[in-house]
Amino acid sequence: MKQASRQFTEDDLKRINDAVADAESRTSAEIVPVVATASGRYDRAEDIVGLWLGLLAMLVAWILLPKGGHETGNFSDAGSIHPLVKPIVLVAAMLAGFVSGAIVASRTGWLRRLFTPRREMSDETLKRARQIFFDSRVHHTSGATGLLVYVSLYERMAAVLADGAILDKLGQPALDELCGQLLRDLSGGDITSAICSTITAAGEKLAPLLPRAEDDVNELPNGLVTLEE
Repeated sequence: MKQASRQFTEDDLKRINDAVADAESRTSAEIVPVVATASGRYDRAEDIVGLWLGLLAMLVAWILLPKGGHETGNFSDAGSIHPLVKPIVLVAAMLAGFVSGAIVASRTGWLRRLFTPRREMSDETLKRARQIFFDSRVHHTSGATGLLVYVSLYERMAAVLADGAILDKLGQPALDELCGQLLRDLSGGDITSAICSTITAAGEKLAPLLPRAEDDVNELPNGLVTLEE
């Protein structure tokens, strides 16, 4: 699938940057938008596709192998094959099908997604969002006012995570509402507009609860962060 960094034009990046700057002009919150190409590897889906293709290849090989005649230890009878040929061919077909299926699935997003449980993708998305939240300084602002707006393209999922001060003032239900809005807007296909509208909504909710102080310092960059696989 298309890499996260290639999803956005210069104009898109400017719109997101401006949305963050506008929201942070009214609140002390530090808003960080992040878009990842994918949150998980999903190797099991590749194995499942490989297994099915391997079984199919083995079935085709079994159908195509010569039938009838006498299987002997030599090749004197017309149409006969050595007793070891059939199992060797079947095993080789199975392995070739498995490897081919795994490679195809690794390069075909919709096929890998088809064999990946939605719950697993949701767990991986939240896990990656939390990793970014704690490892990318969003959790380390001086006033504990970091807010992460996270979108994962492959899973078509999102997460909105906040630090302690925002959780105390805004509450988890409001964050869930922001995440729900983000997901609904993403379903329309315009990622940039979805992110911008969520950032704007977050700024409106936070402004009266965590107003920006005159000496407030911007601790985190306003620009969009993109993460590849």
